[in-house]
Amino acid sequence: MELKGSRILVIGGAGFIGGFVVSELLKEDPKEVIIYDNFTRGKTDNIKDSLKDPRCSIFPLGGDVRDIDVLDVAMKDIDYVFHLAAMWLLHCKDFPRTAFDVNIQGTFNVLEACIKNKVKKLIYSSSASVYGDAVEVPMTESHPFNNKNFYGATKISGEAMCTAFNDRYGLSVIGLRYMNVYGPGQDQHAVYSGVVPIMLNKIDANETPTINGDGSQAYDFIYVEDVARCNIAALKSDTNFGFYNVGTQVQTTIKQLCDTILRLKNSNLKVTYKPYSADDARQLVKNRIGSAEKAKKELGFAYKYSLEQGLTKLIEWRDSQKVDLLSP
Repeated sequence: MELKGSRILVIGGAGFIGGFVVSELLKEDPKEVIIYDNFTRGKTDNIKDSLKDPRCSIFPLGGDVRDIDVLDVAMKDIDYVFHLAAMWLLHCKDFPRTAFDVNIQGTFNVLEACIKNKVKKLIYSSSASVYGDAVEVPMTESHPFNNKNFYGATKISGEAMCTAFNDRYGLSVIGLRYMNVYGPGQDQHAVYSGVVPIMLNKIDANETPTINGDGSQAYDFIYVEDVARCNIAALKSDTNFGFYNVGTQVQTTIKQLCDTILRLKNSNLKVTYKPYSADDARQLVKNRIGSAEKAKKELGFAYKYSLEQGLTKLIEWRDSQKVDLLSP
């Protein structure tokens, strides 16, 4: 599928992953890329370079998936849509009602607007959280949904609605189940930051990095630029419906992650370990590594950056932004 001359709406386009999706899209010679974002999590820094391109703009009326009429106006004459807007995992844990409004009802609004405006294809950002803890490694896309948290529940609901809209209206939609995404643009100081920025912040402050549990819990870490490339591959593919893992199929324990970061930072700090809280232990995912075979075969996607290469790029970015990173 050629994207040349097309008009594309990126919902959540100023976010961590969305900013990279916008940047990758502009390489495909579209007519226009419009960013639809309410800037709750999105930042202008994530899209400042893309906005220098006259083909790229921010939708002027706002950008919340809960605003049905505004969303409908934004989709007029749009060919393709990326839906990346969502409340994140720990936000959903603390604010489940808002999580429902944004992640579930908001996704329904996006799907409905796509049908109303005859959008040709939608790329939906799902999550490996739908799987819960692994019963097989690597997890294929047929792995059972063992999720126990609110965030995963909203993504399961989103996938189910994508399936229903495809069946009822013939909407072309691909859902992407992201593994553990990291890289530049990720919020480095928020309460809900991921494990990678938390470790880097500790080391940069010359404080002992802390690992919950014994560090044997293992995950699939994928660099954000690779995730963006998979989004573009999904749109350009001839596949009109399906759900795909977006990962490396490489297993990395939290201890290995921490050791790698310490080595790249030339740090001699010693790691400390602490037990999980009772609440965290109850919902703990100890092992989640995704099979990359289906995405490679059907979307033509393969990751480019190893964990060490991706972490090196992230550290270089943090160093270049040092003044901004010193304070939340």
